[in-house]
Amino acid sequence: MQTKTKNNHIGRKISRIRELRGMKQETLAEELGISQQAVSNIENSEKVDDAKLEEVAKALGVTKEGIQQFNEESIFNYFNSFHDSSAFNTHCTFNPLDRLMDAYEENKKLYERLLQAEKDKIAYLEKLLNKK
Repeated sequence: MQTKTKNNHIGRKISRIRELRGMKQETLAEELGISQQAVSNIENSEKVDDAKLEEVAKALGVTKEGIQQFNEESIFNYFNSFHDSSAFNTHCTFNPLDRLMDAYEENKKLYERLLQAEKDKIAYLEKLLNKK
C-alpha cells in the first residue's frame, strides 16, 4: 500500500517533472507568481487542488493529466526506445562526402564572386581617384 501512495503523490511528480525540465524551484515560483517556499510546499503535498495543478502544469509546459499520470518508469522506457535501432531507418540514402564536396564547391564559387566584386569596387574607386 505504501508504493501506491508514493506513486500518487502529486507533489513528488511535480518535483520530478520540474527537475527533468532543468527548472529550479525559484524559476517555477516566478512563473507562478508565488514564493519558492510555496513551490516547496506544493511539492511536499500529496494532493494539489485542480486549479493550482492546472497553473503548475502550464508553467512546466505539460498538461494536468500529464502530471497526474506521470510515471518514472515510462520516462526511462521512452528514452531507452531511442537505442532500439529497429525503430529508425539508419540507412543513409546519400553519400555524406558528396554533400560535403558540393558544399565546398558552392563556397568556392561564392568566394570567387565576392573576390570579383571587391576587384570591381577597387577598380571603380581607382577610376574615381584618377579623374580628380
